[in-house]
Formats: sequence, C-alpha cells, structure tokens
Amino acid sequence: MTEKKLPVGRIVRLARLARVGIRSGAGFVTSKEAQGAALQAAELLGNLRGLAAKAGQLASYIDGLVPEAHQEAYARALRVLQDAAPRSSPEDIRAVVESELSAPIGELFSEWNDDALASASLGQVHAARLPDGRNVAVKVQHPGIERAVEADLSNAFVLEKLAGALTPRAMNSRAMLDELALRFREELDYRLEAERQERSRALFAERKDIHVPKVIAERSSTRVLTSELVSGQTLEQAAAAPEELRASWAGALWRFVFTSYLAAGELNVDPHPGNYFFQPDGSVTFIDFGCVLPVEAEHLGGARAMHRAAAAGDMRAFQLGVRQVAQTVPGDYEDALTHYMQRCFAPMLERPYRVTRPYVTEIVAAVQDMKMFAFKKRSRFTSFPANVLFVNRLQVGFYSVLARLDASVDYSAIDREILGRL
Repeated sequence: MTEKKLPVGRIVRLARLARVGIRSGAGFVTSKEAQGAALQAAELLGNLRGLAAKAGQLASYIDGLVPEAHQEAYARALRVLQDAAPRSSPEDIRAVVESELSAPIGELFSEWNDDALASASLGQVHAARLPDGRNVAVKVQHPGIERAVEADLSNAFVLEKLAGALTPRAMNSRAMLDELALRFREELDYRLEAERQERSRALFAERKDIHVPKVIAERSSTRVLTSELVSGQTLEQAAAAPEELRASWAGALWRFVFTSYLAAGELNVDPHPGNYFFQPDGSVTFIDFGCVLPVEAEHLGGARAMHRAAAAGDMRAFQLGVRQVAQTVPGDYEDALTHYMQRCFAPMLERPYRVTRPYVTEIVAAVQDMKMFAFKKRSRFTSFPANVLFVNRLQVGFYSVLARLDASVDYSAIDREILGRL
C-alpha cells in the first residue's frame, strides 16, 4: 500500500469506521458489489491503522467472522492487511528512529533501507545493517499511532456505555474493555515487547523446531525494536507444501502456543499469519511479542487440569477444569460451556486430528451461542472473564492458521510431552 496520512482525531476515526460498517453491512446482489465493498473496507481500515486495521486483519484470515456469501470476496480484499498496511513516509520513520535512539541513522546503522519490509497496524519494519555487519529488522511505530489508538479506545468506551444499557451486567463488558485497552496500550511499549521476546527465546533455546530472533537491546527503545533479521515462507506459501512438512510446522506452532501457556503462563494472543516464518526443515520462526496475556494462577491451574483431563479422556475432570477457568457454577450454562470447550479441545481428544476451516467456522458460531445464555433466566450464567476477548482471539485465530496448513497431527502427544515437563 502507498504512504497515507494517519488520521488521529476521535470523531474522524469514528466516522470512517461507520462508513466501513454501513458499506459492509449492506445487502449485496452480485459478487462484484461484494468485492467492491470489501476493497473499500480494506482501504479504509488500512488507512486508519491502529485497532481498526487489527479488526480488518482478523476478518481476513479467521473463518466465520464474515458472512459466508461474501467471505471469499472479503478474504481477497483484506488479505493485503496481513502483509502491508499503508506505510509512513521514510522521513517520518527516520525522525522517529533518530529521536528514540538519540543519534543519526548513519551512526546507528551502516546500511538502512527506506523501503519497508512490511507494515502493520501499529508500525512498520525496515531492513538495516549494524556497524558490526549483522543484518537486522527494525520495527518503528507509525508517527501519531498512540493518539490514533487512544481515539479508538475512547470511541469504544462510548459505545460500551450504550451497549451496557442494553445488555446484562453478567456480560462484564466494561471489564473486558478495560482488559482490551490495557493490552493494546502495552503493544505501544516496545521495551516491554523486547522483554517478552527474550523470555520466549530463552524458553525455546533448546528446541530445534522453534526459533525466536534475538533482540538488539542497544538499538531498541519504547518506539523502536531491533532484532536479528529473519525470513522464511509465508503461511500462504507453506499451505502449498507437502503434508509431511505442513504437519511438522503445525506441530511446532502447537508446541509454541501451549508451552508458552501451560509452562510459562503466558499467551501470545496475536496469531496473525505474518508473525510466522516457515522453514524448509520443518521449524517455525516466531516474531511479534507485543500482545501477550499473562495467565493468573487460578486460570493456569484450571487450564492445566483441562489439558491433563483431555489427554486422559476424563470428561468429569475436564468439566471441573472448565469450572476453575471460567468460574462457572453447575447448571445449564456450565453444561453448554463444557460442551463448547470439548469441541475446542477436539484436536486433543481425537488422535490424530486435522483442523479444518469448517471446524473453525463452527467454533466461531458457537461463541455467539454462549453469549445468549446471558439473556436466559435460570441458566446460572456467570460473568465472562475479563480476558475472554483475547483468549477467544487466540483460539479461533490460531486454529484458522492450523486450518490453512491442513495437516493431520497428533496434538495430544505434543500436549502430553509438555505436561510431562511441568
């Protein structure tokens, strides 16, 4: 995409988001109309960047978020947001780097490429070379992105007040929005991301199938993050590889997510396809540690219990784990939630398992069904945990990536290996 001025005003951003909603919500008669609306939505969301672009990126690869009749049209149009949101100008990017690192670009790097390798919702990445000859990737925040994110969050809080008057308190919408605001503000702190990246790198240091690039601390700051330069196949390219290789990659993805979760108590909740590089030896390189959810002790204990129960085929113990994680009480809602979680755990309960796109669509639709229990009397519905938005984002996003790889894998064996080390 081309360079575009980032709109940061709250009213301007709300109005442009409304344009996306009105156009996308229209009833389309022809596929040409749907494609036109999708292209317009992609352009508007891309130009807004920030949280708006994140929403577009999710819709581009998660099955079931867009009505089935228009899913292909939107997937094609929004796919560009996976790889390249509109760029900030070279002059603006250089100014951010030099201000953050307190030196001219020429002193910081022996080579600097003004053409961005990639551009995403909050920043863009440039290839560079350090004076000692190491090739690096430098992630730089879009100028003005903090104001844009705060504008989007302000709009969200206004909309939450309206929604709160119409929905039951048990929906816990305010707590979920507070959690969302906290995580997205954390994404603007590249020093925090650098700490998480190095933690993850240490966690998988002995693994041959998982690689996390090294952070170059002396060339990093709050708005600039420099790491060793990595490359590999994209998810789209990986999806065309032989199944044996696809299965290796899917296994590495599973091991990364659930080792981080069950062993380290952290969930990397941004399963964007652009965050993975697939290597010819079956390994996967992981980038972007901006959105990481720390798991509280009680939740972690319940999650481990659910995974152990699934590995043993013990559905009674599984339900007790669901109760601990979701803080439910016996009743219709807990029974329905347990059934839903059993569907989510199908890759661990059925051995081996092939995650498919229809399966992901089913999971997305079932999430909506769970919300309806908040409106039912005597269902014993309990408040959604504040982190539910991010956990669901990981669940359906991660499974959508596995569905693109379309490989049969014994995920339960990987789970048992992880649990055996705890």
